[in-house]
Amino acid sequence: MVARVHRRTGMHSSLQRLRSITKSHARRKTSMILDASEYIRGLKQRLLELNQLAVAAAQKVIDCGPMPMKLKVEAQEKGFMIEVLSQRSCEGLLVFILEAFEELDLEVVEARVSCVDNFCFEAVGIKGNNEDMGHMEAQVVEQVVSQAIQNWREVTKQY
Repeated sequence: MVARVHRRTGMHSSLQRLRSITKSHARRKTSMILDASEYIRGLKQRLLELNQLAVAAAQKVIDCGPMPMKLKVEAQEKGFMIEVLSQRSCEGLLVFILEAFEELDLEVVEARVSCVDNFCFEAVGIKGNNEDMGHMEAQVVEQVVSQAIQNWREVTKQY
Protein backbone atom coordinates (compact mmCIF):
# COMPACT_ATOMS: atom_id res chain seq x y z
CA MET A 1 0.00 0.00 0.00
CA VAL A 2 2.79 2.43 0.95
CA ALA A 3 4.69 1.53 -2.26
CA ARG A 4 1.61 2.34 -4.32
CA VAL A 5 1.33 5.76 -2.68
CA HIS A 6 5.02 6.49 -3.33
CA ARG A 7 4.65 5.41 -6.95
CA ARG A 8 1.57 7.64 -7.39
CA THR A 9 3.25 10.68 -5.85
CA GLY A 10 6.36 10.06 -7.97
CA MET A 11 4.19 9.75 -11.09
CA HIS A 12 2.24 12.87 -10.13
CA SER A 13 5.40 14.95 -9.59
CA SER A 14 6.86 13.70 -12.89
CA LEU A 15 3.67 14.64 -14.74
CA GLN A 16 3.69 18.07 -13.06
CA ARG A 17 7.30 18.64 -14.22
CA LEU A 18 6.34 17.49 -17.71
CA ARG A 19 3.35 19.86 -17.66
CA SER A 20 5.53 22.80 -16.60
CA ILE A 21 8.24 22.07 -19.19
CA THR A 22 5.78 21.71 -22.07
CA LYS A 23 3.50 24.50 -20.75
CA SER A 24 0.56 22.13 -21.03
CA HIS A 25 -2.80 22.98 -19.48
CA ALA A 26 -4.11 19.44 -19.82
CA ARG A 27 -5.50 17.65 -16.77
CA ARG A 28 -5.50 14.07 -18.00
CA LYS A 29 -2.30 12.03 -18.23
CA THR A 30 -2.84 11.05 -21.87
CA SER A 31 -3.44 14.67 -22.88
CA MET A 32 -0.25 15.75 -21.10
CA ILE A 33 1.72 13.05 -22.89
CA LEU A 34 0.23 14.08 -26.25
CA ASP A 35 1.16 17.71 -25.50
CA ALA A 36 4.69 16.59 -24.60
CA SER A 37 4.93 14.65 -27.86
CA GLU A 38 3.84 17.73 -29.83
CA TYR A 39 6.32 19.85 -27.87
CA ILE A 40 9.16 17.46 -28.79
CA ARG A 41 8.16 17.58 -32.48
CA GLY A 42 8.26 21.38 -32.30
CA LEU A 43 11.72 21.27 -30.72
CA LYS A 44 12.97 18.94 -33.45
CA GLN A 45 11.60 21.29 -36.13
CA ARG A 46 13.21 24.30 -34.45
CA LEU A 47 16.54 22.43 -34.21
CA LEU A 48 16.37 21.59 -37.92
CA GLU A 49 15.70 25.25 -38.77
CA LEU A 50 18.60 26.43 -36.58
CA ASN A 51 20.95 23.91 -38.20
CA GLN A 52 19.93 25.13 -41.66
CA LEU A 53 20.52 28.74 -40.59
CA ALA A 54 23.94 27.80 -39.19
CA VAL A 55 24.92 26.08 -42.44
CA ALA A 56 23.73 29.08 -44.47
CA ALA A 57 25.68 31.46 -42.20
CA ALA A 58 28.83 29.33 -42.50
CA GLN A 59 28.57 29.33 -46.28
CA LYS A 60 28.07 33.08 -46.26
CA VAL A 61 31.24 33.54 -44.18
CA ILE A 62 33.19 31.38 -46.63
CA ASP A 63 31.81 33.17 -49.68
CA CYS A 64 32.15 36.73 -48.34
CA GLY A 65 35.49 38.45 -48.42
CA PRO A 66 38.96 36.97 -48.51
CA MET A 67 39.57 33.94 -46.36
CA PRO A 68 42.40 34.18 -43.86
CA MET A 69 45.53 32.59 -45.25
CA LYS A 70 49.05 32.49 -43.86
CA LEU A 71 52.01 32.80 -46.23
CA LYS A 72 55.56 32.53 -44.95
CA VAL A 73 58.75 32.46 -47.05
CA GLU A 74 62.14 31.92 -45.48
CA ALA A 75 65.47 32.05 -47.30
CA GLN A 76 67.60 29.01 -46.60
CA GLU A 77 71.14 28.07 -47.49
CA LYS A 78 70.33 26.65 -50.93
CA GLY A 79 66.75 27.77 -51.51
CA PHE A 80 63.52 28.83 -49.88
CA MET A 81 61.07 27.32 -47.41
CA ILE A 82 57.54 28.26 -48.47
CA GLU A 83 54.56 27.67 -46.17
CA VAL A 84 50.91 28.35 -47.05
CA LEU A 85 48.16 27.63 -44.51
CA SER A 86 44.41 28.14 -44.74
CA GLN A 87 41.55 27.32 -42.35
CA ARG A 88 39.63 25.41 -45.03
CA SER A 89 40.28 23.23 -48.04
CA CYS A 90 41.22 25.24 -51.16
CA GLU A 91 40.47 23.26 -54.29
CA GLY A 92 42.90 24.12 -57.09
CA LEU A 93 45.20 26.36 -55.06
CA LEU A 94 48.10 23.90 -55.27
CA VAL A 95 48.16 24.24 -59.07
CA PHE A 96 48.45 28.04 -58.83
CA ILE A 97 51.27 27.80 -56.30
CA LEU A 98 53.20 25.29 -58.41
CA GLU A 99 52.77 27.54 -61.46
CA ALA A 100 54.31 30.34 -59.39
CA PHE A 101 57.25 28.03 -58.69
CA GLU A 102 57.67 27.49 -62.43
CA GLU A 103 57.52 31.23 -63.03
CA LEU A 104 60.35 31.70 -60.52
CA ASP A 105 62.23 28.71 -61.98
CA LEU A 106 62.19 27.01 -58.56
CA GLU A 107 62.38 23.25 -58.33
CA VAL A 108 60.52 21.55 -55.50
CA VAL A 109 63.03 19.50 -53.56
CA GLU A 110 60.75 18.50 -50.71
CA ALA A 111 57.04 19.12 -50.13
CA ARG A 112 54.16 18.26 -47.82
CA VAL A 113 50.57 19.02 -48.81
CA SER A 114 47.27 18.44 -47.02
CA CYS A 115 43.94 19.45 -48.53
CA VAL A 116 41.43 17.49 -46.43
CA ASP A 117 39.86 19.83 -43.85
CA ASN A 118 42.26 22.72 -44.34
CA PHE A 119 44.98 23.62 -46.80
CA CYS A 120 48.57 23.15 -45.66
CA PHE A 121 51.48 23.42 -48.08
CA GLU A 122 55.12 23.32 -47.03
CA ALA A 123 57.87 23.08 -49.62
CA VAL A 124 61.55 23.66 -50.10
CA GLY A 125 62.38 25.11 -53.48
CA ILE A 126 65.77 25.64 -55.07
CA LYS A 127 66.70 27.54 -58.20
CA GLY A 128 66.65 25.32 -61.28
CA ASN A 129 69.73 24.68 -63.43
CA ASN A 130 72.02 25.13 -60.39
CA GLU A 131 71.84 28.92 -60.74
CA ASP A 132 72.99 31.17 -57.94
CA MET A 133 70.26 32.06 -55.42
CA GLY A 134 72.04 35.26 -54.44
CA HIS A 135 70.07 37.52 -56.76
CA MET A 136 66.64 36.22 -55.69
CA GLU A 137 65.24 37.44 -52.39
CA ALA A 138 62.58 35.91 -50.16
CA GLN A 139 60.40 38.99 -50.75
CA VAL A 140 60.27 38.27 -54.48
CA VAL A 141 59.23 34.67 -53.86
CA GLU A 142 56.63 35.83 -51.36
CA GLN A 143 55.20 38.39 -53.81
CA VAL A 144 54.92 35.86 -56.65
CA VAL A 145 53.28 33.21 -54.44
CA SER A 146 50.99 35.86 -52.94
CA GLN A 147 49.97 36.90 -56.46
CA ALA A 148 49.28 33.24 -57.30
CA ILE A 149 46.97 33.02 -54.28
CA GLN A 150 45.22 36.22 -55.36
CA ASN A 151 44.80 34.85 -58.90
CA TRP A 152 43.32 31.64 -57.45
CA ARG A 153 40.85 33.69 -55.39
CA GLU A 154 39.74 35.64 -58.46
CA VAL A 155 39.28 32.48 -60.54
CA THR A 156 37.32 30.67 -57.82
CA LYS A 157 34.96 33.66 -57.37
CA GLN A 158 33.78 33.22 -60.95
CA TYR A 159 32.23 29.81 -60.21
